[in-house]
Amino acid sequence: MECISVFDMLKIGVGPSSSHTLGPWRAGERWINHLLKEDLFKEINSVKVDLYGSLSLTGKGHSTDLAVVLGLTGSDPEQIPINEIHSLVSKINLEKQLKFGNSFLIDFDPKTDIIFNKEFLPFHANAIKFTGFKNNIKISSDTYYSIGGGFVVREELIHAKENIEILKTFPYPIQKAKELELYCKQTQLKISDIVLENERSLRSDIEIDFEIQRIWNTMLECMYAGCHTEGTLPGGLNVRRRAFDMHNKLIGNSIYNSPTEWLETIRGTEVKFRQILKWVSCFALSVNEVNASLGRVVTAPTNGSAGVIPAVLMYYIVIENHEADFNHIKQFLLVASEIGSLFKKGATISAAMGGCQAEIGVSSAMAAGALTELLGGTPEQVLMASEIAMEHHLGLTCDPIGGLVQIPCIERNAMGAIKAINAAELALESDSLNAKVPLDKVISSMWETAKDMNSKYKETSEGGLAVGVNLSDC
Repeated sequence: MECISVFDMLKIGVGPSSSHTLGPWRAGERWINHLLKEDLFKEINSVKVDLYGSLSLTGKGHSTDLAVVLGLTGSDPEQIPINEIHSLVSKINLEKQLKFGNSFLIDFDPKTDIIFNKEFLPFHANAIKFTGFKNNIKISSDTYYSIGGGFVVREELIHAKENIEILKTFPYPIQKAKELELYCKQTQLKISDIVLENERSLRSDIEIDFEIQRIWNTMLECMYAGCHTEGTLPGGLNVRRRAFDMHNKLIGNSIYNSPTEWLETIRGTEVKFRQILKWVSCFALSVNEVNASLGRVVTAPTNGSAGVIPAVLMYYIVIENHEADFNHIKQFLLVASEIGSLFKKGATISAAMGGCQAEIGVSSAMAAGALTELLGGTPEQVLMASEIAMEHHLGLTCDPIGGLVQIPCIERNAMGAIKAINAAELALESDSLNAKVPLDKVISSMWETAKDMNSKYKETSEGGLAVGVNLSDC
């Protein structure tokens, strides 16, 4: 049974895409580690990279080529200074060499050594092959698949036993929502308590709290950056950042000097209904504008949907509970991660496989369930809220204009956050014991919808808005 950690679902990384940027970045690191294990690393003096399927079709817009370069250098997406990324890549483009695994220089020209193939490989729409040479003689060739949310699998391990026996130490192994619900009934624990017990089989409480605090700090800093940065997003669509203007109108003349002081300032603001909508939208937009500009975000469950969960969590802190503290944040993120893992196990969190229902739909379901528990909902109501949120995202396509995670992606985060809040309220006012649509059913329906969806609506920029809107008009 596949067991997924909280910190598998919620990862710190660099935008704009978890599957097209973070995944290929991590794949490069994984390949280097494989070469080291096989004692082949020092034999390599040149590299070729082949991108397939969705990675190829929208790779430029998602900075896949840039991510490949950074992965091969051994740079860490969680730690690399954001302001150094472009200068590092520019240097490699100019000198046509990179420091392989941060160890020694090899020949590498991104313009010719990264090859964009429109062909789709069988296992997944996001495939990347690394081939290493010594004096033009092939030394190693390995294919990896970026399966969504920054998760990466190596082709040779897809069917291997060790690839599926992941973290078998969980005291409450969960594959389906019904199992989670049963554990809650048997133990009289909340969903967050069940998730915490599972996580404790992997890490100490100190380690868990440290990582959750790190995730929250990244979310808060990301929102702060987005709300305080004006201008136009990169990529050629000339999309103006909106979070900056919205935030200025909402915050007024308040004075603060850090993200933490900023949060306390917002908490003290009297907010009416229209302002609630604006604040939630502002929080969501701010994250995804940072994401679209190669900023650092938390994959939740993907980069393209990274704004939903922090926006809804901020809604709880700012609107619902001014006394909210770290324990509330922890509880929210524990529940959200578990809901996300159910979708990953039962369907997909990859837009290249399932359209945007797999990203915004899943993030909205995650946020709805987490908010419901914080508002006093039962485990049944938590699962119902998640089901409601996804039910109203079924069939959502992924058709980014220009292959960029901007239009309609950024606005969809705001819509997903608002839907999550509404879903939580509906669930709290409903008889969840007689729910007509169990969460497991909506997850399986989502997967069936994904399989039926025309491939041009799955992150290829070959359908929908991507072809319906003339780039010259943007």
